[in-house]
Amino acid sequence: MKIPSLQYYHIAEGLTAFSSMRKGGYSTGRYGEFNINRYCGDSDEAIRKNREVLCRLLDITDDRLLMPHQVHKAEIAVVDEQRDIDLEGYDALMTNVEEVCIGVSTADCIPVLLYDPRQRAVCAVHAGWRGTVMRIVEQSIARMTEVYGTSPQDLIAQIGPGIHLESFEVGDEVYQAFEDAGFPMEKISKKYEKWHLDLPECNRLQLIAAGVPDAHISVSPVCTYMQADTYFSARRLGIESGRIFTGIILRRRG
Repeated sequence: MKIPSLQYYHIAEGLTAFSSMRKGGYSTGRYGEFNINRYCGDSDEAIRKNREVLCRLLDITDDRLLMPHQVHKAEIAVVDEQRDIDLEGYDALMTNVEEVCIGVSTADCIPVLLYDPRQRAVCAVHAGWRGTVMRIVEQSIARMTEVYGTSPQDLIAQIGPGIHLESFEVGDEVYQAFEDAGFPMEKISKKYEKWHLDLPECNRLQLIAAGVPDAHISVSPVCTYMQADTYFSARRLGIESGRIFTGIILRRRG
């Protein structure tokens, strides 16, 4: 039996948080080996087998492994005990239900995990450049405050693997979109031959702006573009390739 390779994050006790790597699954070619994203062209059978081994590893049933169909916007879904929500068109999920794995799918975009230890709630955010411009991380924190009574200063945040400054070359129109949105361009951009943007830093600054203490924020050192042999990178492998799954589970207490 295959065993998925996971990068675990030690955020807190009573929590499982991770990003999947490429090894330990049944997908092949540019999807090889471990991919559970249904929307990138991989075979249904490989995805089914990969979900099965992941659920076994996480000790949950398949109906408790939730991933939205992301559309690079800023819609946020609240997952309750019924878990009967249509996950089409969301780029963030949040829950306070134990033993449910919520997660997002990326392959250069930035995954962000949030944990509120006081209210016992979690959130998984997909922040591509469009979602970052729309400040999806800040919107997710505001939504957690609205739904769960979260205080941003209590949150613990993990920014997962994604494309980093040196590898993320953008056109002038993307640079302009960030400038128009009020981002501090001197902190998040650098001019080589063309402009490059620092997406992890963009999202770290959003966390701080929302009230999350800097000391509560961890940033993965992994650049997916530079480490495409270990993590999926759409810029290196093409759009029709596998995706990283970054998930978080509130574990049952006692």
